[in-house]
Amino acid sequence: MSAPATPAADGFWMPAEFERHDGCWMLWPERVDNWRDGARPVQQAFALLAAAISNFEPLTVGVSRHQLAFAREALLPRVQLVPMASDDAWMRDVGPTFVVNRRGALRGIDWRFNAWGGLYTPHRLDDAVAAQVLQQEKAPRYRAPMVNEGGAIHVDGQGTLLVTEQCLLNPNRNPSLTRARIESLLKSHLGVRCIIWLGEGVVADETSGHIDNLACFVKPGEVCLTWSDKPRDAQYRVSRAAYERLMDARDAQGRRLKVHKLPAPGPLYMTRREAAGVARRPGIRTLRAGQRLAGSYVNFYLANGAVIMPLLDEATDAEALRALKRIYPRRKVVGVPAREILLGGGNIHCFTQQVPARRARKVPGA
Repeated sequence: MSAPATPAADGFWMPAEFERHDGCWMLWPERVDNWRDGARPVQQAFALLAAAISNFEPLTVGVSRHQLAFAREALLPRVQLVPMASDDAWMRDVGPTFVVNRRGALRGIDWRFNAWGGLYTPHRLDDAVAAQVLQQEKAPRYRAPMVNEGGAIHVDGQGTLLVTEQCLLNPNRNPSLTRARIESLLKSHLGVRCIIWLGEGVVADETSGHIDNLACFVKPGEVCLTWSDKPRDAQYRVSRAAYERLMDARDAQGRRLKVHKLPAPGPLYMTRREAAGVARRPGIRTLRAGQRLAGSYVNFYLANGAVIMPLLDEATDAEALRALKRIYPRRKVVGVPAREILLGGGNIHCFTQQVPARRARKVPGA
């Protein structure tokens, strides 16, 4: 019996987020046992984020049928809405990971989804989102044989992948898979040759340490890293350990990496009022006052010609914005208030999934 097709075997690879997009996908937030006050505050934040992204590239939002009319009023007319059932709003993790080939064809990876190791139930609708998005995009689908999320992977588009051990080696995802097998599956599905393993993710990240909260590729050979200069903060140790690994690493092209440090906000914590506004239901994580929030400015979205960054802390927002302007001098840096998104367990990057431009490309490493 022949082996099942994989993207790499078919000549496809995952392009970098900083490459050109045809558009972006998001999911409308409405789950009242994850979002406070009936999800109205996060829906307002979502509308601001959608407006910012749609200034730079086409945006499509999946919305449940019973919220379709309400979302249409809340969002700008240029934002396309598609009826789509889901369990929550984290398109980065439940949507497809798009892959391309040298002729510009587009396909997508549908990872198996178990709600970040069982953070909530049910999650059957979320596991069906990727297939629906790919149907809308008319893009063939690969159903991956492992649990994974889009926020757990970040590529440079030239054969290098960034991940964390805390997430991808966590027994709550693929307990029967060895590290070697996970590496093999990542290479065969993402078309990468080099995997750089960092250790832990951002402190208090309930995704078990997604890479997109800790570090990302700015461009080939350059990485943006969440950074803390506060020795008493737990993030201080985590960021320094990641920095040391990045300094020791080589990418798929044999390059040493340049690391840009982005200040960590806070630490930030959930207030009593914020926790009290969330409906309590069985089968979902319990929110509590004083709970640390995994705030990170690295959790930004790269739209065409822009950086859409989260505004999280008045004490550090301006410093982070200046840093991103230095890192991306040719992009417009746009800040969007994002605490309401953070309260749900993620941020701007987690809410989005880019659709790579359908155009001819050079094969990575060729």
